[in-house]
Amino acid sequence: MTETSAPRSQFLSLHLLETLVAVLPVRDENGSPKTIVYGGVERHMITSQARRRAERVHARNRANAGVGPLAGRTTGVRTREWALLTARVLETAHGWEKDEAVVTARAVLEATGLKFGDPAKKTVANLTKVLLFAPADTGERIAAHIAAEADGLRGWRDEYLAAQAAAAKPKRGARKATEEAGHGDGEVAETKELPSLPKESRAAVLTALAPRDAIDIGLYGRFLAEIADSPNVDGAVQSAHAFTIQEAEQVDDFYAAADDAKLERKKNALDFLDAADDAGAGMTGYQSLISGTFYRHAVLDRRQLKVNLQAAGMTEAEAAEAAVAAEQEFVNAFVEAFPEAKKNSTASTGSLPALVLAFEGERPYSYAGAFQKPVDENPEDKGGEGPAGPAGVKRLLKHHAFVSERRPDIRTARLLTYDPQIDALLDELDALGATRVDSIGGLTP
Repeated sequence: MTETSAPRSQFLSLHLLETLVAVLPVRDENGSPKTIVYGGVERHMITSQARRRAERVHARNRANAGVGPLAGRTTGVRTREWALLTARVLETAHGWEKDEAVVTARAVLEATGLKFGDPAKKTVANLTKVLLFAPADTGERIAAHIAAEADGLRGWRDEYLAAQAAAAKPKRGARKATEEAGHGDGEVAETKELPSLPKESRAAVLTALAPRDAIDIGLYGRFLAEIADSPNVDGAVQSAHAFTIQEAEQVDDFYAAADDAKLERKKNALDFLDAADDAGAGMTGYQSLISGTFYRHAVLDRRQLKVNLQAAGMTEAEAAEAAVAAEQEFVNAFVEAFPEAKKNSTASTGSLPALVLAFEGERPYSYAGAFQKPVDENPEDKGGEGPAGPAGVKRLLKHHAFVSERRPDIRTARLLTYDPQIDALLDELDALGATRVDSIGGLTP
């Protein structure tokens, strides 16, 4: 049986080494680089959350632009602004007044089960308390239903808002009664039950919020605890935090930003201008930058992906076709996408991996253990391993060969490099039996 006709294994494991210089792709709450301690030393870390979002947005943008295997397919949007997005469609496409559109959209979504921010705080009053990952056309679908059922929903909305206001208002005489009973300051809210959203409207909202055919929700999953009968999705992609294979290297870079007007004034001797500050740079400060070779790992569960797509309403044949396209786009995003923090000042998004290793198996495999001992970048004649990039490639492939001998389910290993030095190194290593490819598309069988 040929490789192309052989049945595909459940899991596709991806392993990547990339060298980054003077970047800051993620930061902690203090603006410092994120780190972990592994193997007894501190390493720089790029969190899986940052990676997954970069990959998801990269794939979504390509699909929306009509590029790649997911071109034209539905994708999702993760936001707290579904009430505002729905209201915007009501206003622009259905002719509603803005204020009425916002109030109605929020009431409908809230009555469905979503919790919103404090009504007294304008900045969050119309935002859900949690980010909700739903198909991009969710707002359009909800708006279309509200517009179609406008007469009935307007009456329900007014009753709902009136009951809500009454429930938030202290009962007359309650203060004195509760004070006498020793229960706080006496403010007791009404317990009147809010009118339920009409059954058909709730069903329409749940259908709009459902994952449906949004491919990236099937890939990355979603969790929505606030609405019990809205389906959660167990993601098909497992992502690990990336970390440097050598000890963390960080520099606090001092910068001075010039004030163009000040320099122009000095250049032309315009001393008669009344300037408050005539000395030094326009602004100064520090930014932390990191360098190192990072190991990244992710896994695609093909079986889970098909289950998710079929649960969203696809037939078995449609799910199989969509899953192949989703896998190709996921692998492309894993290699190509990069978190965009500080991209303009560090050009970090232009990096290319030194090596990508992809293979199939009947369970996920992580090779993080290959780098528990940090790479010693001293020259080999001084007891070190040399530069981390080539040293990491040697370790990774040696580790893979060792594991493959003991795990017979591992197969169809493929290698991709964008580094000519690594390409020459692979010649020396004879690629350890793996197939070498020259494009991202070649990484999946």
